Amino acid sequence: MSYQSPDILSANAKKILNDYINNVDSLKAKDRLKIPPQEMPAQDPIIRGQNLEEVAIGYTMEEARVEALRCLECVKQTCIDGCPVKIDIPRFIKHIAYGEFQQSVNVIKEASLLPAICGRVCPQESQCQENCKVGIAMKDVDKSVAIGRLERFVADWEREQGTVKIPHVKSETGKKVAIVGSGPAGLVVAADVRREGHEVTIFEAFHKLGGVMRYGIPEFRLPNSIVDEEIETLIKMGVKIQKNYVVGRTRKLTDLIDKDGFDAVFVGTGAGLPLFMGIEGENLVGVFSANEYLTRANLMRAFDKKGADTPIYPSKIVAVLGGGNVAMDSARMALRLGAEKVYVIYRRTEVEMPARKEEVLHAKEEGIEFHFLQNAKKILGDEKGKVKGMECLRYELGEPDSSGRRRPVVVEGSEFTIELDTVIVAIGNGSNPLIHQTTPELQTNKWGNIIVDKNQKSSMDKVFAGGDIVLGAATVILAMGEGRKAAAAINEMLAQKLA
Repeated sequence: MSYQSPDILSANAKKILNDYINNVDSLKAKDRLKIPPQEMPAQDPIIRGQNLEEVAIGYTMEEARVEALRCLECVKQTCIDGCPVKIDIPRFIKHIAYGEFQQSVNVIKEASLLPAICGRVCPQESQCQENCKVGIAMKDVDKSVAIGRLERFVADWEREQGTVKIPHVKSETGKKVAIVGSGPAGLVVAADVRREGHEVTIFEAFHKLGGVMRYGIPEFRLPNSIVDEEIETLIKMGVKIQKNYVVGRTRKLTDLIDKDGFDAVFVGTGAGLPLFMGIEGENLVGVFSANEYLTRANLMRAFDKKGADTPIYPSKIVAVLGGGNVAMDSARMALRLGAEKVYVIYRRTEVEMPARKEEVLHAKEEGIEFHFLQNAKKILGDEKGKVKGMECLRYELGEPDSSGRRRPVVVEGSEFTIELDTVIVAIGNGSNPLIHQTTPELQTNKWGNIIVDKNQKSSMDKVFAGGDIVLGAATVILAMGEGRKAAAAINEMLAQKLA
């Protein structure tokens, strides 16, 4: 869909809402299916490619209500099945349709304390929205009810009203819980465990909290202020914070239990070990992992060239290798840092790309060039050891592999070169190895992910784990789902000790 200005989208929504506002109670399914999906308003592509402001502006009240009216209020609520934290989706959407925004966000918070974050970065099209009967009826998941956008709307509305409530905390139990890592899984565990009255301390290796939400996702997709406000809620609940504290170095995992007296520990250290292609030239100046590139830009604020001392490579022509959301974030950040041309090079077609369609669309609108069915063979350097180009191969698709995606097959003799000065490798991350290197009694699999049971309990007594350190690089909402299970198991374990 081509870009439309927020003013035009808003005017269209007001007209549609006026047509339906007086007969909300009597709308039939066929009437609801006729209501057009509401596009997410966004900054102009040319302007946003030069700033760090949030790209998606968010629904107006009229747009949100019109979108909510599209919900069929199904008897069998399959959308909930696709949500890892089981939000009562039809109930919160129905409140929006009637303009009851506070009631709506209250429903979401029965299951999730991070609606503003999930509404922005969750892959709804492959979770809740994939099961939406509207999308199924229209044979297009992109025409499902925009559940994530509605979740974001009511979360933002509550914050703007200044009515965000601090969750009730039960009387102090005297039990202590340590959370290692402040990503989405860790934050969920901290909230759910603190609610039961246990003393909670979050240990974070960086100087800022939020994990991948802070260092990995650019502000144009998830503003830091949103992450800060979610964390501020935890602090007001009494959660303690220890920054610049590297569990595994500053103190071993076992020390937290044996010496510091914690009754339970949750490990949510994420997947922060970047993977590389293993090709010639990856040691050249101008080659970066997406992890390093985004950490410099986001966490260390390299985009703020006047206010931050963080160096960032002066790129003119950038190639990003990969097809996930991290690749999209890297490409779009390179554009905002001043690159004149940015390529995304992916060895399958756009159909097989794991990135969210919305992020791909936004990248295209901003001028990012996509090169499908191609991949790097080797990176070429000049006499000073700096990147000057890349030799690539062309591919065609063969039979599906174990992931279900069609396997890319090299076209023999298809080598060609392109000129560039920067390569960003965005093909995924492995588990952070520090904890298991310094805690030999902790069982991990061959990829270094912590092995847990169905309740997120590890091989060690009192130690639980969840999120990317268990799943490998996954999504915010999946990490939150694991955090909820771990918190429930920790609360049950501590309740038994208190009985």
